[in-house]
Amino acid sequence: MKPQNYNNHARYVTGYHFVLSLLLTVGLIVSLLNLHWHINDSLMGVSVLICVLFICGVFTFWFMRQFAIKAQDRAIRAEEGLRYLILSGKAFDSLLTMSQIVALRFAPDDELLELTARAVKENLSSAEIKKAIQNWKADHHRA
Repeated sequence: MKPQNYNNHARYVTGYHFVLSLLLTVGLIVSLLNLHWHINDSLMGVSVLICVLFICGVFTFWFMRQFAIKAQDRAIRAEEGLRYLILSGKAFDSLLTMSQIVALRFAPDDELLELTARAVKENLSSAEIKKAIQNWKADHHRA
């Protein structure tokens, strides 16, 4: 595996992020067009059903991703909170946001305390935190 950094840390699953999203988008558009074409005729009921199924598919696609991210965020918060506690002897500052904590997971131990203090003091965004990291600590387990 090549070394991870700010420019290549995002992970995309081709079948999910590109193929499935494209199929659902095209299917939803075609089903809406089909519904428009069959308004007030005998196929309207089938067209409505197809439309509803594609809308359900889009919601399922969206929520599957959101639920997985939320579960991973909770695990990251616990792992990084423990790492910070071990390194500093204190809990994370309550002013840190979830996105900041998620970004801090890429900071190695020797940069974590200083970068955490900066994140709180300067209210750094997750992108700014990631860009400030000198020696990237890879995370290959994020979905």
